[in-house]
Amino acid sequence: MTLLHRRGLARDGSAPCLLYAYGAYGSSVPANFLPQRLSLVDRGMVYAIAHVRGGAEKGWSWYRQGTRAGKEKSFADYLSVARLLIEEGYSQAGRIVANGRSAGGMVMGVVANRAPELFAGIVTEVPFVDVLTTMLDGELPLTPPEWPEWGNPTVSEEDFKTILAYSPIDNIRPLPYPAILAIAGVTDPRVTYWEPAKWIAKLRANSLSGKPVLLRTDMSGGHLGAPGRFDRLSEFALTYAFALSCVGLAEAAPRA
Repeated sequence: MTLLHRRGLARDGSAPCLLYAYGAYGSSVPANFLPQRLSLVDRGMVYAIAHVRGGAEKGWSWYRQGTRAGKEKSFADYLSVARLLIEEGYSQAGRIVANGRSAGGMVMGVVANRAPELFAGIVTEVPFVDVLTTMLDGELPLTPPEWPEWGNPTVSEEDFKTILAYSPIDNIRPLPYPAILAIAGVTDPRVTYWEPAKWIAKLRANSLSGKPVLLRTDMSGGHLGAPGRFDRLSEFALTYAFALSCVGLAEAAPRA
């Protein structure tokens, strides 16, 4: 994992944390400089990146271990990082906000189902959460190229069972889910906007916590977010404001 926090952080578990992950297609998440992260860190949050298997941060075998039948390793790695942050005093259960987009949104959906008690909130952009349905539809132009990554459930019973075991929307059940925000893009050709819409609807019907489960559909956004520099920064502001609100750090709106 990669950690960013203010100097002198007290490792007593009191700090909230935003924990980001992607973990697919052999794409590495670089520990690069993004100034918007400082808006969280300056408020006392720990910013963490979980370099889970499925990415290639530790070589090509690190990627291969997180594909097809090995996809469970991506989810296990993310939860291991969350628990290590708690054990090492960087944060505590119920003070971590999970964050990931696209295939990283799949990780968010899985950990919401498997360990909701660890998270104060989950914020995910264009999340790939209806995995089995999508992989079963070979008529979708992007589905066949995805079979080498996830498996082909149209011809393999083993692949069907593997995907069914983790596909986020298929494993929702009555649980005390944390607060959740999903962002969809109407013009997204990779993760169609109805995937997060279906996911949020099913979560609302099953969450026992009473916490907000929200969907924002960007009517001009695509897979990479809102078009234009300032629109993209506005999306960061929205997701970070939601994360801050989950851990009690959002500023109250002024009264009229």
